[in-house]
Amino acid sequence: MITASIVAYNTDREQLCHVLRCVLCNSVACVYLIDNSPNDALRVMEKFSMKIRYIHNANIGYGGAHNLAIREAMELGSDYHAVVNPDIVFEEGVLEALAVYMDAHSDAGWVMPKVEYPDGELQYLCKLLPSPADLILRRFFPASVGMRARDRFEMRDSGYDRQINVPFLSGCFMFLRVDALRKVGLFDERFFMYGEDIDLSRRMHAVYKTMYYPEVSIVHAHERASFKNRKMLRVHIANIVRYFNKWGWIIDRERRRANRACIEALKGQGRG
Repeated sequence: MITASIVAYNTDREQLCHVLRCVLCNSVACVYLIDNSPNDALRVMEKFSMKIRYIHNANIGYGGAHNLAIREAMELGSDYHAVVNPDIVFEEGVLEALAVYMDAHSDAGWVMPKVEYPDGELQYLCKLLPSPADLILRRFFPASVGMRARDRFEMRDSGYDRQINVPFLSGCFMFLRVDALRKVGLFDERFFMYGEDIDLSRRMHAVYKTMYYPEVSIVHAHERASFKNRKMLRVHIANIVRYFNKWGWIIDRERRRANRACIEALKGQGRG
């Protein structure tokens, strides 16, 4: 059984209809629409399909909202749960293909497909576990600064043309094994928004494989809200500080071990 969740916050209805169509054209038992908006104007989306379960609540953050859906999916008996951003687009059969992959690889707890921009350009969303320098460089300096360090962090030398066990997968689209979530835990709700995907990814990677699977692709119209909005930038910084307070700023042996293992595996494949 496959379930999915989408978190909305004053989300454009046309965009929301689009992503709901994408999810519903796949074999899902239920789509949880968690609405963190101040009002329940998006409740009309329930009429879109009998499979939509609309939940309106006080804004408890991105991870906390998805946790509401994941807990219900667990009670429903879901095998796999897809966490989907509203700005994601994909075709019929994508979720089924990811489920087939997971069925064949019981050691995988999380799989991410190839992610492209609407113009077809590849998004480099396979990453090593970040150091503070990695995130500062990526967020506050132009792309021309520290290119080698950026390329290493985003694993660009891997070619993005093969399956890779990645320490940090993007949270824009997560296809998760529900039993794995039972073992490693759900999103840490102390992260209101940003950082929750790094945290869950490293916890999952410590127990299961977290796989990049380029045989399946999706489209992500990435808006990078924290690059355009000062309030979102403050939220971003606060939650990244929270992440490093949890896992370590300078001394993080697990980060070093996971990153080294990933790089050595790529070298063994003739990459990296």
